[in-house]
Amino acid sequence: MKVMVMVKATANSEAGKMPDASLLQAMGAYNEALMAAGVLCGGEGLHPSARGLRVRFDGDAKTVTEGPFVEPGVVAGFWLWQVASLDEALAWAKRCPSPMPGEAAELELRPVFEADDFGEAMTPELRAREDALRAQLASETP
Repeated sequence: MKVMVMVKATANSEAGKMPDASLLQAMGAYNEALMAAGVLCGGEGLHPSARGLRVRFDGDAKTVTEGPFVEPGVVAGFWLWQVASLDEALAWAKRCPSPMPGEAAELELRPVFEADDFGEAMTPELRAREDALRAQLASETP
């Protein structure tokens, strides 16, 4: 199963406070362990929400809002992991260095939908289309 691991933003990350060398070292070692275990599919840190945009859909209407976004749950970074279970993802999350030194930090782990989760709505034609897109992405990824 794939799991999206979201690093929640804090006051420091939203203020653009950059990590020091020791945190970069610790996170680099952690990412290397994830990679060596075959867990890491991808991940990045994100700029503060002040540099972001949101697009709201209401029927056919689309509204764009510029950051910053102040409500709880703003994401400061993410990983995408391939694991056997949510328990395995939790075990990896517990090994993570605190991503926001000096502040309480939070990771949110969410399973990624798989084609089978959509039941009969995922017709063979839609599944073939999805598989073709994934194959194309895999061939274009460096």
